[in-house]
Amino acid sequence: MAEQRRSGGAGASDRGGTTEPERFLVVFPGYHRPWAAWIAHRLESHGHQATLQRWDPRRDDPLEDALGDLLLARGRVLLVLNDWFFELGPRPASEWNDVLRGFVAANADRFAAVNLTNRPLLPSTAVLEPAALWGLGEEEAEQRLLSRLGLDLRPVARRTVPGRSVRFPETQPEIWGEVPRRNSRFTGRDDLLLELHQRLTDAERGDAACTLVGMSGIGKTQTAAEYANRFRPDYDAVWWVNSDDRNIQRDRFGELAVALGLNSGSEPGERIRAVRDALRRGEPHSRWLVIFDGWDDIEAANVLLPNGPGHVLITSRNRGWADHTDVLEVPSFDRSESTGYLMRRAPHVTAEQADEVAVEFGDVPLPLVQAASWLGESGMEVPEYLRMVRERRLSATDEASIGDGLPHASLTSWSILLNRLRRSQPQTIEVLSLCTSFAPGRIPLGLIRAYPQAELPEDLRWMATDLPAWSRALDTLVNYSVLTREMRGPANTDMGPHQESVHMHRLVHDIVTKLTSDEDRALHRKAVHALLAEADPGNPMDSRHWPRYAELLPHLEPSGALDSTRERVQVAVLNCLRYCFRSGEFKAGLQLAEQIRHRWSGFMDALAQPMLDLTAQESNILRASGRFRDAYDLDGNLIERLRAAEPRNEFGELLTHTNIANSLRHLGQYEEAGKLQSKVLADAQRLLGNDEILTLIARHNLGVGLRLLGRYQEAYDVDVETLTRRESILRARHINTLHSGNACAHDLRLLGRYRDAVARQDSVLRLHVQVLGPQHPQTLNARAQLALCRRREGGFGQDVGTMMASLLDQLEQVHGRGHYRTLSFITDYGSYLREHGDLSQARDLIAEAESGYRALLGPAHPVATGMVANTGLIMQAAGERAEAMAMFESALGGLTATLGADHPWVLGCALNASGARNFNGRIVEASELSRETLRRARHTLGDGHPLTLSCQLALAADLRALREREEAEKLEEDGLLALTRTLGAQHPHTLSARQRNRPYWDFEAYLG
Repeated sequence: MAEQRRSGGAGASDRGGTTEPERFLVVFPGYHRPWAAWIAHRLESHGHQATLQRWDPRRDDPLEDALGDLLLARGRVLLVLNDWFFELGPRPASEWNDVLRGFVAANADRFAAVNLTNRPLLPSTAVLEPAALWGLGEEEAEQRLLSRLGLDLRPVARRTVPGRSVRFPETQPEIWGEVPRRNSRFTGRDDLLLELHQRLTDAERGDAACTLVGMSGIGKTQTAAEYANRFRPDYDAVWWVNSDDRNIQRDRFGELAVALGLNSGSEPGERIRAVRDALRRGEPHSRWLVIFDGWDDIEAANVLLPNGPGHVLITSRNRGWADHTDVLEVPSFDRSESTGYLMRRAPHVTAEQADEVAVEFGDVPLPLVQAASWLGESGMEVPEYLRMVRERRLSATDEASIGDGLPHASLTSWSILLNRLRRSQPQTIEVLSLCTSFAPGRIPLGLIRAYPQAELPEDLRWMATDLPAWSRALDTLVNYSVLTREMRGPANTDMGPHQESVHMHRLVHDIVTKLTSDEDRALHRKAVHALLAEADPGNPMDSRHWPRYAELLPHLEPSGALDSTRERVQVAVLNCLRYCFRSGEFKAGLQLAEQIRHRWSGFMDALAQPMLDLTAQESNILRASGRFRDAYDLDGNLIERLRAAEPRNEFGELLTHTNIANSLRHLGQYEEAGKLQSKVLADAQRLLGNDEILTLIARHNLGVGLRLLGRYQEAYDVDVETLTRRESILRARHINTLHSGNACAHDLRLLGRYRDAVARQDSVLRLHVQVLGPQHPQTLNARAQLALCRRREGGFGQDVGTMMASLLDQLEQVHGRGHYRTLSFITDYGSYLREHGDLSQARDLIAEAESGYRALLGPAHPVATGMVANTGLIMQAAGERAEAMAMFESALGGLTATLGADHPWVLGCALNASGARNFNGRIVEASELSRETLRRARHTLGDGHPLTLSCQLALAADLRALREREEAEKLEEDGLLALTRTLGAQHPHTLSARQRNRPYWDFEAYLG
């Protein structure tokens, strides 16, 4: 039972005194470890020796013997007291008084004490003459401690014991984020907490993560909260993350960015990346603790789980965490913990009775807490309580449905409690029943008071108008351990009732739901989804509202909001879906869309406007997730219904055609998509006018389609017009305006105007960072565009490789490794590495990207075909010339068949194929292909485009090999002059051409 730590300090002579160093045994209940550690640290800093001993003698051991054992240690025994100390065991006050007046008084020279409470202690405690430390500052507390022990009180320099830093217990860590209030009745678990602390402390840097696993109701959350409080002097930042719901988890973890003072935006993914980076570096705090409570879905572990010099603690029912972290099983209470808790909470219960109750509930903490609350509050005798529990047992079928290993008696005990509350305080039952219409975990009950205008049923209106009754009901439920209070908002600030949240354990939620009538549940669900509709901020486009949407999202389904026929509720539901799309929560969005469609299909026409809006948002999320064919099929089925409908819904057709055109582009059907997009724009102009948001979106999408068709100048002209209109109508900082700025820079780069592209994209990126934050997905796209612009410009004064490597890591964190946006940048970074000599890594990246695109798009998609050209460049650089030529010819043939001979991607493949023919001795065929490619490039891109000039220099090389020197020299000279004029004399392409290196073209994978 002992927690030993012995440390010797310097002698008293080092302090200038004459007293010899003393020895102290600091004895404390585990609950007061922070105080004991601080006391020992201060004694050691003054040259004394201190040993910590956690003390919780078994109730069966005579108290005099237990105290006598302490005197076996050399030196004096310092007891760390409060009212909790005298409940150890627990033992009757009479036993403590007898021992204090007798044994302790007889050994008063060996015992001393400090007192940490302002509540009265046993009268006989006076024999210990405890120094009162409650409510003092650190210096005064230290002075009283030393004075009580008769130690040197002269001022001394504060010395830090090597390797240790102990914070004064009353001083919170600099960051203390929503850790649940400390449970003053927390019992036992001392050995478990010490083992947890030891495992985290002993782990290698970056691997200090441990998961507390166990069934519902076993006490995982309480143990984690106690760990945070008990060991808080070891940390400078402690952050609690409710993880029952993925969106709330991400939002809460991201809020740590604000507490750490990081420069990040409001988008959860952006904040999460900033937080993980800061924790990894240990800046601004290296001694941090992050607790993820109730994290059962381990799918996002690699995206969220931080590493670095600090510690991670997880609570979960999922034992799969063993693949990611250390795992520590949370067992049931041992019998002494069970009986001790019951006797402390209900003092009239005898040891034998407590043992009988513990057996009935299998030593499982949650039902024991409820039983102890009942016995303590009601004063009922144990035999009567157990008789009621046993006689009202449910059938075996009902008992089995409780599940998760919970004792069968638990449901009956809850039924007894609810029946009593229904008779004595019916308003508490109304609050409790209302809670079951939310999801378990954190419940934003403050919405009731925040939105009194909500249409609450008549018997619930008191909650919004009668604050005293509201407070009494919540206090009762908290006292009976049914709910725990939480507050939404910054730590250490006073919150009003409208901001109040409660936490309802999942198991309590299940049990109370089972015991709530269907009539009450239906009434209260209607009230809750009305509150959710009132709480809808109304603008999911604005990232400042995303925390609120993350809070509302988990409660849509339990509240019945998905079944509501009220327009306002349906709008709130769709706004939550739009939030999922805008914030990048695609998985949650697809799950929600499926749930909505299933519910609405039962009572709503498939062509009603809410269903059309649902389909539009679901299609967007499917495409953003890379499921292009599914999106196309979804919209294709809808358009057939719209065409057959009477009367015609032109606006519905416009929305659906917009999505179909988007899907066609992603599927590689560029011509068909372009024709449909032109129709969409014309219809939008006819129906809405030139300056409506949907018309501007249609115009922007037309530019995307033209870009994919290789009509770069036309795309640029359209994008410039769209940008101008958006700047005028939406203003420069609107997210859609920023999107247009990015498109214009993209066009400039494809036109070969690299300097102009860099200049524009620099300013575009700055606006992205200011408006959306540095880690927003659209900002990352803008960063990728700038990296490509700088690479094409020549990378003057920029470490483009480092920039690209860092950005690839961020894209992977946001989208995952196999997402099409990540694959695109893997392609670009692989090409960069090949150019700069890292052939091994380049080969791996290009192979990964090619394989990823084939799996995502199929081998016939233009992007998958174009990737073959990059594989050919890798082979050619490795000296595998025959294999490279086969790759180039394959890409050329495939793209010509799908895009036509004049598409810039085809021209680039032809440039590579002509080079491969030259290298493999097929000079005549190379020159023929080069001449034809140059003719087409001049027609498609113009004489001065870098790709056209590359084709011109390639033809010159082929003619030189055929000894047609006059034409070759003329072409080469003109090409070099044009490159110098276009790119500059020191551009890598110009320098390479002067050295007569064969030009090539690498494929940029782009889906639109």
